[in-house]
Amino acid sequence: MEILLASKSPRRKELLQLLQMDFKVVSKDVKEELDLSNDLEEEIQKLAIKKAQAVAYEHSDCLVIGADTIVVLNKQVLGKPKDEEEAFTMLKSLSGNTHEVLTAVALIYKGKVESFCSKTEVSFESLSNQEILDYIQSKEPMDKAGAYGIQGYGSKFISRIRGDYYAVMGLPVSALYQKLKQYR
Repeated sequence: MEILLASKSPRRKELLQLLQMDFKVVSKDVKEELDLSNDLEEEIQKLAIKKAQAVAYEHSDCLVIGADTIVVLNKQVLGKPKDEEEAFTMLKSLSGNTHEVLTAVALIYKGKVESFCSKTEVSFESLSNQEILDYIQSKEPMDKAGAYGIQGYGSKFISRIRGDYYAVMGLPVSALYQKLKQYR
């Protein structure tokens, strides 16, 4: 059985490699929309399914994995920043606060769809404006939900994590491994 990762994320590719399974990366452009009036865990799972379905449509004989990650602070979703100003605003709001990171994973194999969501709490130290500006200059925040990478320079701002570190990076490795064992 061939495994396909429906994602352009280099972090997800790197994390899936930790499972020591052969896979290919095949992604399609999908409009990423969430209905914020609905339950966010359900919404993000729908988006992960949508990403997996876009690939499964052309590869029905493969096991397709789709995923999506969002950062939630006080019921507000923080996506990828559009520019440096938005990155600054996001990081300022995360400073000294605890937020949730939701990562949803969808598996599609021979028409069967399965999904789950991993929730992790992440607490930030209080950041000075200069720390935020210096971090933004690294460019690391610009392609990440919530404008930070827990695995990179942003790690120095994290005071506590409760949940799955790898889910914050973009893929809950252990939970996904347990699901994938069912397909062997």
